[in-house]
Amino acid sequence: MRLTEEDKELFRQACEWVKMKEKCSGGIGTLKEKTVHAILKYYMEPREQFHEIPCGNYVADILAEGEITEIQTAHFHLLRRKLEQYLNEYEVTVVYPIPERKWLYWLDPETGEISKPRLSPKKGTVYDCFRELYKIKVFLNHPRLHIRVVLMDLDEYRYLNGWSRDKKKGSVRADRYPREIKEDWLFARPGDYKELVPKELGNYFTSSDFASILKIGRQTAQITLHVLKYMNVVSVAGKHGRSILYERR
Repeated sequence: MRLTEEDKELFRQACEWVKMKEKCSGGIGTLKEKTVHAILKYYMEPREQFHEIPCGNYVADILAEGEITEIQTAHFHLLRRKLEQYLNEYEVTVVYPIPERKWLYWLDPETGEISKPRLSPKKGTVYDCFRELYKIKVFLNHPRLHIRVVLMDLDEYRYLNGWSRDKKKGSVRADRYPREIKEDWLFARPGDYKELVPKELGNYFTSSDFASILKIGRQTAQITLHVLKYMNVVSVAGKHGRSILYERR
């Protein structure tokens, strides 16, 4: 989780490289892949010869030194068939980016005008990854599968083309541009997830306790604990009133 100055510099260089490529291609949303995906690919592996490598029935984002890296910005259910194939032969790291802080810009598709930025009140945490990890939970105990969660501050550009009166609800996202990397979590083995259960909780706790101490939503806490239970990081100890009582393993 701890970022070195070298890590931050590598990320900055990846941002600059992709920004230069995008200028050459014509601006926002014109690259064949979205900016966050492209930047993370260069951050994880600066050597382009290891990008987009055919592997069986698929194309791996990165394949180097016998390890596959897949950058997945959403829709983890689409990874299931890839993982079934890849894990038979390779170490696999799935990288998931989460916006810690996000500034929103609105693009008028007719005039090209861009609004002033507005900071979203929502703040992302590493626990947000569990909504996606739930979709591949059957693979999470596999010894060759590693999960890497990258938190970053970013700018998000959206088109004013939604169905609501202000055209914001149901709008299409144009692209996202990282400002700064904030955290980089690597879960190389199931035991690494124990870091996510705060010691302050003690040995027994409910999802409400979990949500309260971490300052996350109740639903996020519940799905996190569901996945951690599947991975034997926590277990069900009984009930506390109408709530499930969890035990740290």
